[in-house]
Amino acid sequence: MSTPDTAPSRPEAPTAPSHEPTHRYTPALAQQIEERWQDLWEERGTFWAANPNGALTDGDGRNAGGQPFFIMDMFPYPSGVGLHVGHPLGYIATDVVGRFRMMCGDNVLHALGYDAFGLPAEQYAVQTGQHPRTTTEQNIVTMKRQLRRMGLAHDSRRTFATIDPEYVRWTQWIFLQIFDSWYDAAADGGAGRARRIGELRTELESGARAVPGHDGDNAGGAVWAALSDDERRDVIDAQRLAYVDESPVNWAPGLGTVLANEEVTADGRSERGNMPVFQKSLRQWKMRITAYADRLTDDLELIDWPEKVKSMQRNWIGRSTGANVRFDVVGTADYDAAGAGAQVEVFTTRPDTLFGATFMVVAPEHPLLDEVPAAWPDGTRDVWTGGHATPVEAVAAYRREAAAKTAVERQADAGKKTGVFTGHLAVNPVNGATVPVFTADYVLMGYGTGAIMAVPGGDQRDFDFAEAFELPVVRTVEPAGGLPDDFAGAYTGDGVAVNSSNDEISLDGLGVAEAKETIVAWLSARGAGEGTTTYRLRDWLFSRQRYWGEPFPILWDEDDRPVAIPADMLPVDLPDVPDYAPRTFEPDDADSSPEAPLGRNDEWVHVTLDLGDGPKRYRRDTNTMPNWAGSCWYYLRYLDPTDSTDGPAKGTAVVDPELESYWMGPKHNATSGPAGGVDLYVGGVEHAVLHLLYARFWHKVLLDLGYVSSLEPFGKLFNQGYIQAYAYTDARGAYVPAGEVEGDEQAGFTYRGEPVNREYGKMGKSLKNVVTPDEMYEQYGADTFRVYEMSMGPLDLSRPWETRAVVGSQRFLQRLWRNVVDEETGALVATDDEPDTATLRAMHRAIADVRVEMEHMRPNTAIAKLITYNNHLTSLDRVPRAAVEPLVLMVAPIAPHIAEELWQRLGHDGSLAREPFPTADEQYLVEDTVTCVVQVKGKVRGRLEVAPTISDADLEAAALAEPNVVRAIDGAPVRKVIVRAPKLVNIVV
Repeated sequence: MSTPDTAPSRPEAPTAPSHEPTHRYTPALAQQIEERWQDLWEERGTFWAANPNGALTDGDGRNAGGQPFFIMDMFPYPSGVGLHVGHPLGYIATDVVGRFRMMCGDNVLHALGYDAFGLPAEQYAVQTGQHPRTTTEQNIVTMKRQLRRMGLAHDSRRTFATIDPEYVRWTQWIFLQIFDSWYDAAADGGAGRARRIGELRTELESGARAVPGHDGDNAGGAVWAALSDDERRDVIDAQRLAYVDESPVNWAPGLGTVLANEEVTADGRSERGNMPVFQKSLRQWKMRITAYADRLTDDLELIDWPEKVKSMQRNWIGRSTGANVRFDVVGTADYDAAGAGAQVEVFTTRPDTLFGATFMVVAPEHPLLDEVPAAWPDGTRDVWTGGHATPVEAVAAYRREAAAKTAVERQADAGKKTGVFTGHLAVNPVNGATVPVFTADYVLMGYGTGAIMAVPGGDQRDFDFAEAFELPVVRTVEPAGGLPDDFAGAYTGDGVAVNSSNDEISLDGLGVAEAKETIVAWLSARGAGEGTTTYRLRDWLFSRQRYWGEPFPILWDEDDRPVAIPADMLPVDLPDVPDYAPRTFEPDDADSSPEAPLGRNDEWVHVTLDLGDGPKRYRRDTNTMPNWAGSCWYYLRYLDPTDSTDGPAKGTAVVDPELESYWMGPKHNATSGPAGGVDLYVGGVEHAVLHLLYARFWHKVLLDLGYVSSLEPFGKLFNQGYIQAYAYTDARGAYVPAGEVEGDEQAGFTYRGEPVNREYGKMGKSLKNVVTPDEMYEQYGADTFRVYEMSMGPLDLSRPWETRAVVGSQRFLQRLWRNVVDEETGALVATDDEPDTATLRAMHRAIADVRVEMEHMRPNTAIAKLITYNNHLTSLDRVPRAAVEPLVLMVAPIAPHIAEELWQRLGHDGSLAREPFPTADEQYLVEDTVTCVVQVKGKVRGRLEVAPTISDADLEAAALAEPNVVRAIDGAPVRKVIVRAPKLVNIVV
């Protein structure tokens, strides 16, 4: 909501005075005040958060006291163009919360670092030759200046950038912990957790564990002992949480790098650069995030996040419970080159509909298609063949088409119903029916088994495919009473099983849940299937063919096997290279392969090192980590940002366990939940899957290894809305400067006298509608800017920027100033008079209301309450100090500089940052009187103004004595008096 600027009853200074008062609160005076207080805060360590131990104390040199409260903003990337007014919304919001919590006695930790690796700086380096570090550090300086000028209460000692060598060191150290771990799904009673590789090796040697990928029970370690050293290394490496794997990846030739699925748009292009993306099989680093799929899903119940974000994570993980079902492939010498005995396994969440499976679909990459029949079998329809003479031609052509699409693109194209019959026939295990096997690119080899059974009677996509390819439809679920005769399409609702029986089993009449259980038991007994759980989530592709990222702390030995670099040799720094760009190709060159820029420094790539077993020749990994790596753990660095001699510099841990437990442990304060984590994490919903899921994964690995005690990194998440803006285009469609457009909705809009069209959306340099914080500081001051952003509406909703409306916030602060300071002389005008009862009631009502609004992160309504109370004070002839000081304290979280200045002028020493937030006196929250309605025979005959605490007896006596009531009774005997003090008396005569 915008700030009201209704004129107060006391006259204001003239709008056009013959001279401007020397001490008026102007933008120039605001700047002086703001910069002075910002310097004082820094000098005094006003916002230093005290750790419970170590060198990081508060400004007075004391260790932690009070309840810990950890606030964070999502990691900002330091852009070269700096901030516009939309960026600070979340920063100001967290600052308001932090200042309020500090005034409530909490030990608040609020700091800000910089997510400094990223593609923009690298692209700029490619264009200009300037090292990305130089560009990034310059951008950080600009952003720091803009944020400091905003008056944010950050602990400056705890700031850092992900490119800092010590930060890179610990990012690489965490990678090595993940590399040195495997996931034991049977640990902790089947809950599962990460364990050290050394423990796996010990169990394999002792025979306590079977050797993966090798036959035999390994009793006494016999199987393990029979393996060569290289074979043992291969077994171990295959179990690691960080591992190298050759698999289909998203290759963007135009960028020269591979991308994670999450970095590819729905139309099969790169999120950054909008380049075409192709599927390509490459050897890349991956992280076994799939091992944590259940915990990542289940633990969402333990944290206070928006439900829409939880749903997005659940959907991305995609846990599905159902059954694996095996279909035998028909083998005939004439038609099926694969031969008898082949099987296709599918996963289905609806095994109860198996009797309705009338065809199958496999991914184009499915190994069943490596050999297909030489000729079409009898019964093949023309529409199935794609116009090809043989299955061999049809499948080969379709595979070529599918290879040119990304996984995301294939899913987006699913509605087009492309596909071709493979010539293979399979047998439905429940009824022996022969069903055709198609291939279609909407089925992905990386999801499930790469094959599906199609039940067109119960799935609309299958129904549409069946219609397009003239395939039969068998309904297996119907509502009670059956479907209408004219029903068309798939029935996807609840109901009972029909048409689902054979000589051994009948599901007919059973509900869905019972039918599932029954058919899974039947399939299991016959070896045709079993109940299982699958996931949409895939392991995290962790390699990037870029320069500007963290190098992998891995060496490759002479056998091309990975070797961890010892912790005392970290960080592995980026080398100088002649060219920062990965080799890029024509955007549509799908046959190209990655060539990383780090490979151009041969002295760095090929090294001779002694890792404890003598000097050996090694090759460094020339990929770098994705930009997500640094943002996976940055919250921990705020807790322990210095590598002191008694801290993590010993190489033992990324964070002091006592600090992590104090700031983030389960139930570390009154509002922390059982999972612990950051108390308030504010950022945009666009990070709902990527950053948040990755950070949760890394945190759970650190939890399993004993480095942290909290189950989750972020206990409470709040998604702020966005500040958007109007943009204007002229008759040519070209954007014109929004700040120079005149007019309104009624009269229309013009630029230099010519009409323009208005559109609404984001701010952008190309849209010529950017407004910067620097402009706001100069025109109004930082406090006015803060008040306006916080008053525009609820924090979680987007809202339009309107520079002309900022003046309302300015007027509020000017009135506040005049209630304390004489504009002409600068003298204090607040008096030592006692406030009257009306002022006390207004003050305590404001205190009570503002506290509630602040506790619930509603600064917009808190500001409205403050304006109302400030206007009350403005209406007084003399403003009592006792009435205005609480107002100054309540304003402080939102407009801290003017509040500090007024507090000092009111005679207080030091900062008000840790002064107690005002508390309401209950006696002033109770109204003097309430209106009591008196009814006689059900009709209102009188009204009484009575004390809220009046007794039933006194209220009855007063009602019976009220003149209008006496007249209404007119001497009749009173049978009964019903009293509901203090608001109602009902008299029955």
